[in-house]
Amino acid sequence: MADVLMRESARVLTALGAAMAGGIAIGVSGSTSLLRAADLIAPVGTLWVSAIQMTVIPLVVSLLITGVASTADLRTIGRLGGRALVVFLLLLAGTTIVMVPIMAKAATWLASSSATRPALPPGAIEAASELSAEHSRTFAAWLTSLIPSNPVAAAATGQMVPLILFTVFLALAIARGSSAARVTLVGFFQALGDAMLTLVRWVILAAPVGVFALVLPLAARAGGELAGAIGVYMIGYMIASLAASALQFPVVAMMADVPVGRFARAALPSQLIGFSASSSIATLPAMIRATEEGMGLPPRVIGFVLPLAVSVFKLAAPVSWTAGALFVGWFYGVPLGMRELATIGAAAVFLGFAAPGVPRGAFILLTPLFQAVGLPPEGIGILIAVDAIPDTCATVLNVTGDLAAAAIVAKGEASGQPLSP
Repeated sequence: MADVLMRESARVLTALGAAMAGGIAIGVSGSTSLLRAADLIAPVGTLWVSAIQMTVIPLVVSLLITGVASTADLRTIGRLGGRALVVFLLLLAGTTIVMVPIMAKAATWLASSSATRPALPPGAIEAASELSAEHSRTFAAWLTSLIPSNPVAAAATGQMVPLILFTVFLALAIARGSSAARVTLVGFFQALGDAMLTLVRWVILAAPVGVFALVLPLAARAGGELAGAIGVYMIGYMIASLAASALQFPVVAMMADVPVGRFARAALPSQLIGFSASSSIATLPAMIRATEEGMGLPPRVIGFVLPLAVSVFKLAAPVSWTAGALFVGWFYGVPLGMRELATIGAAAVFLGFAAPGVPRGAFILLTPLFQAVGLPPEGIGILIAVDAIPDTCATVLNVTGDLAAAAIVAKGEASGQPLSP
């Protein structure tokens, strides 16, 4: 099975390399006809991502119900959820402690070597004004949305956290039902999950085509955006995201006893899809396959931890929030000391889970945080305007964190380690 995953990864890597090389060549050529041709294939990539996403909801529901309903002991489910949350916090805290000082030092060096403030990127002003309109969503509104009044609507709109809560309650009710009903329902959802995994395998076979169609237009338009000071921010943000992703490999080796090579081979297909699609949720089916077939983790842990992770665990938050704050502070001439950076890091650890599950949800959450550390919220418009390219690497970090968390939780469940850090 590992050989199959590696062959698939090699095909996707080849497509990714060809798309990036071709896109950069198109961007350098300056040919508008070639650029239009690159844009014409973008819908193929969108169709491929949609094909992945159509499997997510039935796969999540079937795996959660199968895993939870098969475990009649409520204490086991509570222990698994508590262990997952502890692991999420530990990974977030560790990433923050390591990455924030490094990024602050790098930003100080870059600021001293470039004193010219760039012009606002296209769309920054419009993005800031839209963000102000969206900021009406409060934490209380998010909290009350956790219990869906209509679970079908939550599934249709992709509201993962409310859907997961409903599914867990339904699974617990099934577990408490009669033996005949439990066997029938668990068997049905087990069969549904198996069918979805088969469908996922078919969709993944088209990954080279989908990745090429997604990355070629992005690479073709990236050349101009990567020039100047804004390009330095984007490249720095991407490097920091990839460095934080690499940091998870030895962590998994130490905390989950999964060798670095094995984890890297299992994670690579999911990371490539995450890089191309810029969506952790779209990568969920590939992550389920990676943890089950590539790392041999138990289905009960996979079905519970991974859906929860893609919904509330954003390992990229410390990196993205810190990079964004440092750049906006430099752009507007607002110095950020360690106290302000510590505030941002702590917020990323403890508040990232509360980001609304809507487009630009994390940016909405940044608005009060920027105000708290003395940064103008209008600067978030800059981050939104140039987010498409660095978000590819931030998604890789989120995907790597989700896989790392699943491996660590599975190890803890197997060994019966206590929940406390």
